[in-house]
Amino acid sequence: MKIGILTGGGDCPGLNAVIRAVVRKSLQNGHDVIGIREGWRGILENNFMTLDLDAISGILPRGGTILGTSRTNVYKVENGEEKVKQNMKDAGIDCLVAIGGEDTLGVASKLYKGGVKVVGVPKTIDNDLNATDYTFGFDTAVNIATEAIDRLHTTAEAHNRVMVVEVMGRHAGWIAVHAGIAGGADVILIPEKPFDLDEVCDVITKRHARGKNFSIVVVSEGAKLKTENNVDKDGSFVLSSMEVDAFGHVKLGGIGNVIAEEIEKRTGFETRATVLGYIQRGGSPTAFDRVLGTRLGVFAADLVDKGEFGYMAALKGKDIVAVKLEEAVGELKTVDLELYKVAETFFG
Repeated sequence: MKIGILTGGGDCPGLNAVIRAVVRKSLQNGHDVIGIREGWRGILENNFMTLDLDAISGILPRGGTILGTSRTNVYKVENGEEKVKQNMKDAGIDCLVAIGGEDTLGVASKLYKGGVKVVGVPKTIDNDLNATDYTFGFDTAVNIATEAIDRLHTTAEAHNRVMVVEVMGRHAGWIAVHAGIAGGADVILIPEKPFDLDEVCDVITKRHARGKNFSIVVVSEGAKLKTENNVDKDGSFVLSSMEVDAFGHVKLGGIGNVIAEEIEKRTGFETRATVLGYIQRGGSPTAFDRVLGTRLGVFAADLVDKGEFGYMAALKGKDIVAVKLEEAVGELKTVDLELYKVAETFFG
């Protein structure tokens, strides 16, 4: 059997660990592996490479993905599904292993329903993919964000400033909550709980009144402002652009600077913003993400070997299990507000 493997969506640490594991296990199972470059775009454009032992040698600690990636949506391309099927047939590719988040696996789920043999592996630093406890890349992103917060503590205290740290997280504040708790943040703002700037400023003012002349505010890029008569429900994004990608997502980012300006204006405290951005998903993966990526990759290869398609490899407790692709992309996994209550204990 010839197995095609691709990585789609945003890159994150641990992708190469998965690729390596899928290739090693598939070769041991007696199959050939073809790498599909640049995600779903690669299969539409017949952009392939052979993946053998030499191709995956030394890639375990490397960030990014040796296959490249893109945010291509097969179903936004005319006759996209048919092109995928025809190109797979022409290249002799019998099945696919798709590594990605909600969008990439959403395409994989639709293709499976259309008759394509596909297995999924969950990937997103946001940790918002349903049906798995953790996604690889998340632990690395949290560690990077935590280190940044630790470093900002010292300069905030030295200059008596408020530091606003913007981290990734479109619809889920997992990175913000975990890094905020680990880094001792004084306020954490997440998409799941729309915020009021006056309330944020009140927390900071009270903190300074008791002699703490600096504060750390961690904000997820997708955090929302409360809207009138819509308290704690759906709020409004702070957008830097109205552009959307192939999956209809607006471009986020910039909320940190907006909040910093408002805090300084309303409190009089000198405030600075730091946007971590792509730093969070660059570089070498943590040991946890290397191990998780490896386990998921080996499991996915075995699913293919057994002919169990339409499933995604997932972490449940300590075990790697198979869950249906449609279950994985049915809804996003958002932050448990009980965890957020733990974080609120330390606000101010």
